[in-house]
Amino acid sequence: MKVVIFGATGMVGQGALRASLLAPDVESVLAVIRTPTGVSHPRLREVKLDDFTDLAPIQDELRGYDTCFYCLGVSSVGLDEAAYTRVSYDYPMAAARVFAELNPLTTFVYVSGAGTNPRGRQMWARVKGRAERDILALLPNAYAFRPGMIQPTHGVRSKTGWYNALYTAAAPLVPLLERVAPKYVTTSDKLGQAMLRAARVGFPNHIVENADFRP
Repeated sequence: MKVVIFGATGMVGQGALRASLLAPDVESVLAVIRTPTGVSHPRLREVKLDDFTDLAPIQDELRGYDTCFYCLGVSSVGLDEAAYTRVSYDYPMAAARVFAELNPLTTFVYVSGAGTNPRGRQMWARVKGRAERDILALLPNAYAFRPGMIQPTHGVRSKTGWYNALYTAAAPLVPLLERVAPKYVTTSDKLGQAMLRAARVGFPNHIVENADFRP
């Protein structure tokens, strides 16, 4: 498979990138970035994009790729609905539309979050819920992943400082939480492996909940 990753410098994207580069059946990886990943690998190539609502400048670069892991996201803290919608709806929909044109059978994994609901009370849940709904309607092999708490592993770090502090404090509890509350906790490694599973064999449901990430 040939994989495109959006958001490869974020915590979820780092996990997807690591899993993809370790996978022997991944022929090549293209990271669509604003800033370099800092990763050097013979199967990795990076392409810079300034406006994630307009993929026309890189559309030819995306030809031939059959898998897209869309991991780009932002915290809703401090953002109004318009600003959050631009990143969490407009950006992924622009990517999904391009892949629908280039290869309608692309496996497209949109990383959403636990509690996503297009009719929810929380703004972020509504925005991501609309993105889930519209991406799944556009691409027959699309999946909406809904992770809960994600523990970074293998040196993966969040770009948000207070997230890192929280994850560091919670790290000793994660193995226990994974056993007693699999619906709510996963790791960046398991999430990356689950994305590859979606591309290889798929999941029974196109909305994939946190507990489904377990091997």
